[in-house]
Amino acid sequence: MKYLHIPGGQDDPPIDAVMWSPCARAPEHVQIRALTIPAVPDCPIAGESLPLVIISHGYGGWYLGHHDTAEALADSGFVVVAINHPYANYADMSRANGLSVLIARPADIKRTIDFMLTDFRDSARIDPQRIGFYGFSQGGYTGLVLAGANPDFSKLPSRCADPKAVGCPQTSQARPPRPSPILQTLTHDHRIRAMVVAEPLSIVFQTTDSVKDVTVPLQVWGSELGGGGGASPEDVATLIHVLPKKPDFRIVPKAVHMSFLTMCPKIDTSSQACIDAPGFDRAAFHRTFNAEVVAFFQRNLGE
Repeated sequence: MKYLHIPGGQDDPPIDAVMWSPCARAPEHVQIRALTIPAVPDCPIAGESLPLVIISHGYGGWYLGHHDTAEALADSGFVVVAINHPYANYADMSRANGLSVLIARPADIKRTIDFMLTDFRDSARIDPQRIGFYGFSQGGYTGLVLAGANPDFSKLPSRCADPKAVGCPQTSQARPPRPSPILQTLTHDHRIRAMVVAEPLSIVFQTTDSVKDVTVPLQVWGSELGGGGGASPEDVATLIHVLPKKPDFRIVPKAVHMSFLTMCPKIDTSSQACIDAPGFDRAAFHRTFNAEVVAFFQRNLGE
C-alpha cells in the first residue's frame, strides 16, 4: 500500500489517493485512524504489464471505504488506486452538495488514469490496455459518465440544504435546468475497458438516450432494501432496463445501500454507514462480493 498525491493544475485541485499492488512480502497490520488494514507500506510493485483498477467513493466517502475490495484485487494481480474526490470527501465536504462536484468527478478519474500512465514512477509496470473501474453510489454515477452516459441533472433529489453551497442556485436566481452546456463539460474516458458499479446514483439515467453510448462490459450490484438518495431499487432497475447492453446484474438480498462499504471497526458500529438490516452479515457478503468483482475483472481485463 502506498499513498499517492496527484498534483493539481491551473484549474484542477490536487488529488490524494491510496494505491494497492501485488507485493512479494507478507502483509502486516497497519493502523489508519480506526481501521486495521493488512498491508505492506511502500512495498515495491511485483510484476509487469499489470491491469489497473480505479476506485471512486460515494457521497461523503473516502479512499479507504472499499479497502477490502482493493486488497482482494491487489492480491489477484491488479494495481488499484482509490482517490479522495476533492471537496467531496469525509474530510472536506465544502462542495459536496452542488452540481460542480458531479461534473468534476469523472474528470478526477481521468486525471488519475493520466497520472498512473505517465507521471507515476512505475507507470511502465501498468498495461494501458487493461484499465478497469469500480464505483459506489455517486462513484457508480461517475463510472457511468466515464463510460459515455449523459445524466439528466433535473432529476436529482435536492441536497442543496445550504443555498450557498458551490453549484447550488441562489433562491432568487433559480432557473429551469439547461443540460446541454453542462453535458458538454462532462468527461468520458474510453480507456476504461471494464466496470463494476454498486448502488449507482441512477435517477439521472432513466432514459435509453442517457445511456445509449454505454457499451463497456459492466457489472451492476444493487441492494434489495435500498436507502441511497437517487439510488433506490426502482431507480437501479430502470437503469438496467434502459442500458443498450444488459449488464451482469446482481441484487443482494437483505442488503441496504451502505452494505457495500467495508466492514466497520467495532468502536464505530453505531454510525449510519455501519448499520445493516437484521440478519445481514456484511463480512460474509463482502467475501462473496470481492470474489465476484475479482472474477469479473479477470474475465474482462485478461491478457
